Amino acid sequence: MTLKLYAHPFSSYCQKVLIALYENDTPFEYLTLDDAKNGAELEALWPIKKFPVLVDGGRTILEASIIIEHLELHHPGPVRLIPADPREALDVRQMDRFFDNYIATPMQKIVLDRLRPEQDRDPYGVTEARSMLDKAYAWLDETLAGHEWAAGAAFSLADCAAAPSLFYADWAHPMNERFPRVRDYRRKLLARPSMARAVDEARPYRPYFPLGAPDRD
Repeated sequence: MTLKLYAHPFSSYCQKVLIALYENDTPFEYLTLDDAKNGAELEALWPIKKFPVLVDGGRTILEASIIIEHLELHHPGPVRLIPADPREALDVRQMDRFFDNYIATPMQKIVLDRLRPEQDRDPYGVTEARSMLDKAYAWLDETLAGHEWAAGAAFSLADCAAAPSLFYADWAHPMNERFPRVRDYRRKLLARPSMARAVDEARPYRPYFPLGAPDRD
């Protein structure tokens, strides 16, 4: 039975799953949430309406990291995104959580604050989010020393998380020259065919970026 993915091309967490699917040329039906019918189906499956959501046969899988774990177990391909060695797998999962919690989350705080009415904005929270991103960039810059990819020599779940997180984070809170390894790593991720495809699919939606999409990437 064909996998069904409910997603939106401009969403960072959807891109995370799309990268995993594209890495292994995994066939799936892409149900974009521009279509009201797909949105209604998503709400019936998951009333909280957060996406991406994967449907595999009679099973509904939620949350981007869990979807990629599911793909690795049930639809593996030539690119192994979670190492077989449990110690190496733990390193990959740790980096995956780092990118979601300390890059994607503060980035989204900055972006979503701009969508609020001006009187309801949270400048203190945005300042905290920017500070967190600076700390995360600094830690990552040190951690990437001697690494080919986020968790070592092989592309993994961690890099699926890193690619869209760093892509949008640099739009929301640009990385400066103090973080050369992070900047180089971001460029390397954007050159990866799976990420390049996800970026190109999302390109038509750039005018909707609340902070104004930069004229690059």
